[in-house]
Amino acid sequence: MRAQVSGFPAVGPDGDPLGLVARSADRLVRSAGALSDAALRAPAGLPGWTRGHVLAHVAHSADAYVRLLGLARTGREPGPRADRASLAAALERDAALPAGRLTALLRESLDRFTAQARAMPAPAWDRLVPALAGWRHPAWYLMLRCLRELETHHLDLGTGHGTEQWPGAYVSWALDDTLGTLRAQGFALASVEAVDLGRRWTLAPQGPSVTGAGHRILGWLTGRLPADTLVPDAPAHLLPRPPAWPQPPLPGWGRVGDGA
Repeated sequence: MRAQVSGFPAVGPDGDPLGLVARSADRLVRSAGALSDAALRAPAGLPGWTRGHVLAHVAHSADAYVRLLGLARTGREPGPRADRASLAAALERDAALPAGRLTALLRESLDRFTAQARAMPAPAWDRLVPALAGWRHPAWYLMLRCLRELETHHLDLGTGHGTEQWPGAYVSWALDDTLGTLRAQGFALASVEAVDLGRRWTLAPQGPSVTGAGHRILGWLTGRLPADTLVPDAPAHLLPRPPAWPQPPLPGWGRVGDGA
């Protein structure tokens, strides 16, 4: 059964949002389950993080999304939100768990998210919820945030899940979302063309342009691939440096406390 997610962008024939999340979650859990305790302590693709940190972070993110689904469904805060210091301490604690326990924790957190998403009444998807960073978005955007966490951090795990394994529906959405924000910020890139997706975006009236597979362009914009994996119309070293990713979505739905 397709999740009835109001406001969710069209993402193609495989674009059932809950199905995309569930399949991505299954892939990550399978990769996690193949890791030994020693492999979990190995460095991940993020500075200062082990693979254990990556998996614990994804589990905690799923728990945060469950909380926000509950807020959208009931209109009431389901208890106090942990502060950044508490979240950091919990991450360190769970990153050090044995492989079996950490994989089980990950599976349980992701299962809770998909179960709560399946149970969401249609009107609740359009209710605004606050991200920890201070901006707000409709509850349906949690599906996209979760998918982004799963696919990006599966790559960061360093077990062979590269950008070429990212689903086309995810890549297309993430490029729309990211390039829309960069356009509004005046990012000095004239255009982007994803040849495999048949998509082209115009950003600025002047500047270099890049062409390539959509997943490689997204890999560059997320800081996971170097610019020389693309085909620019100028030397790669002259391309603008993408800002920290991800950023708040545009057009945006306001910040917490701004009355929007």
